[in-house]
Amino acid sequence: MPASPITDLSRLAIHTMTNKPWSLAQCIEGYSRIGVKGISVWRNVLEPMGAKEAGKMLRDAGMTAVSLVRGGFFPATEATARQKAIDDNRQCIDEAAAIGAPMVVLVCGAVPGMSMHEARNQIKDGIAALLPHAQASKVKLAIEPLHPMFAADRSAINTMAQARRICQALRSEWLGIACDVYHVWWDEDLENEIKLAGQQKTLFAFHICDWRVNTRDLLNDRGLMGEGCINIRQIRGWVEEAGFRGWNEVEIFSNERWAGDQTKYVDQIREAYLKFS
Repeated sequence: MPASPITDLSRLAIHTMTNKPWSLAQCIEGYSRIGVKGISVWRNVLEPMGAKEAGKMLRDAGMTAVSLVRGGFFPATEATARQKAIDDNRQCIDEAAAIGAPMVVLVCGAVPGMSMHEARNQIKDGIAALLPHAQASKVKLAIEPLHPMFAADRSAINTMAQARRICQALRSEWLGIACDVYHVWWDEDLENEIKLAGQQKTLFAFHICDWRVNTRDLLNDRGLMGEGCINIRQIRGWVEEAGFRGWNEVEIFSNERWAGDQTKYVDQIREAYLKFS
């Protein structure tokens, strides 16, 4: 059954990529202005000042770093490229620890022409290589399944079931799943997979936005909550029934929104979150 309506912003977090034109400082200021204390930080906004200074900025502002986005992109045809990805992911884990983020979100990667079986094996092996460093750093890894339209070149992990099988194979309390409604809303097994993730304690993150029925860009035309066809409140109900009590993270890629006034957009996010999430 659908969850109860949201009445406050205590569990709202916003991804910095949602407001791509803004710097980290602008995101902190903009989110704080509307009373949002959760922030999922994308690595690009760390580059101007580094992770250590970014962590200080977040702490000084009283912001909670929910996650660092993103690691992953494990498959490659050459062993040297696979090792380079693992090295970069170790750095990502270090950056997450430096800003105080408890989790790195993994977009797992794919190679055009590589079989799904091989890509998934390379993904599993890449994650396995990272887990000791993740555990030592006390940073969790969250596999984010991506919509099948991205299976050729962005991620060979396209359902929560595929993510679950990697979690079951590697059996680590530091490995789980990020459930993004944009990518999984269509899956007929979604309710059961969310339930299983709750039982197996692998439901690490919940991302929200909407699917525009007449989408104009496969990557950068996500909708604000209420602009599309996803029953977000029902899926949130399943997530909460599974025991999830974490952040509701707004993650929206939108050329249209990025071109507009970001301050007004943040106000619209607040309104849509309370009305449709």
